[in-house]
Parts: sequence; C-alpha cells; structure tokens
Amino acid sequence: MSSSSKKTGAAHDLGIFMLSDSCLLKISEGDISQWFINGSSDAIVGALSSAFTIFLKLLLLVNPATEDLAKSGRDEDGAIHKAAGPELRNACKEFPKLRLKCRCPVGEARITPGFKLPVSHVIHAVGPERRAGGPGGDPEAEALLRSAYRNSMRLAKENNIHYIAFPGISTIKESFVRFPFEEAAAIALSTVKEHANDFKEIHFVLPLIYRGPYATWLKKAREMFQVQA
Repeated sequence: MSSSSKKTGAAHDLGIFMLSDSCLLKISEGDISQWFINGSSDAIVGALSSAFTIFLKLLLLVNPATEDLAKSGRDEDGAIHKAAGPELRNACKEFPKLRLKCRCPVGEARITPGFKLPVSHVIHAVGPERRAGGPGGDPEAEALLRSAYRNSMRLAKENNIHYIAFPGISTIKESFVRFPFEEAAAIALSTVKEHANDFKEIHFVLPLIYRGPYATWLKKAREMFQVQA
C-alpha cells in the first residue's frame, strides 16, 4: 500500500485498481469530510442533490451540492460544511446567481478552498435527479451525471490537483430519485477512467452508514479494472 493510502483519514477497507499506467483507483468507505492525503495537494468532491482526493500541491474534495450551493444538511454535503466551518458557506455565496437559487447548474461544478477541512480545496458538484422506471433508463440524467464528474475533474486539473476524492454523486439513500447503485457506479467509474492520465490517484470514499454503495463500487471496479497487487 502506498504512503498516500495510509493517510486517508477515516476511510478504510481499501480496494486498489489500475486505471492506467500512471493512475490508481482507490475505493474505500468512511467519512469523506475527514479524508486527506497531505493537506496541500489533495481535494474532495462534495455532491449536492445527491469524495475522492488529490495529492500533490492541492487537497481537493468533491462535495455533492445543490444548485444554490447552500448547505443541504444531509449526508456528505452536510458533513463537509460542518467540518469546513462557516467560511465554506460564505465562499459558496460569492458565486454569482445564474437564476433564482442557482449558482451552479446541474451537471456543473465550482471550487472553493477547504478552510477547516484537512484538504486544501472542495469541489462542489451538482448531480441530477433520475426519473424512476422505464427500460431505457434516463439518458438525460445519465449525461448530466457524467458531466458532474467531468467538470469536477476539469476543475481539479486546472488547479494542479493530482489526487481527488469523490462520493457517489446522486446516490443519496433517502432520495426517491437517486440512481440505482449499480448504474451510478458504472457511470462514475467509466467516466473517471477517461481522465486517468490527468491524475495520480482517483478515490471514491463511500459512506459507512449503509454498505450498498461501497460493495457495489467494489464489485463494478473488479469487473472493469485490473486489481493492483
């Protein structure tokens, strides 16, 4: 296990896979708000509506967010805001409103400092709601979910982040419009694979409160990628 694997805060039960010759995929369960690599080159992604970390010179967390980028108070986003302190909410308010209660449209992302978090930055990604039922799924929602991951990774690359941590965007347990775990995992893993050459490590840190996402992400990764010995 690499030195960075030993520093992932509260995360454990790590699954490690090769995304490319230069990039590892790491899947664990834990509290993404405590995840970090070195506090200077890692980041977490927070997903609103619905945390992978970078290690180099910027800590980055991807946070699942709402379009208003206001604290949702539930799941990963609420934990991220609580751990970061009020400065994070104030920073989110600095983004201009594009329309009423919308600072970041679905499928897009914004970046802020991490403030009191152990990572240097938070990426706020807004995931879509998925219409239930139908044999064809929801192609529009799938495209928006891929876009949320791609825009998060674009911001990370632009900010020289080499290690990033994601939650399972659009997989809030209580939501009736979340993506099924298997579908969400397939979309997430195939999308981050497209950007593997831009990063050294891509993490998914999935919640401890229910094992569905972690077990599903791990199963899907074993089907798609080579396990790192």
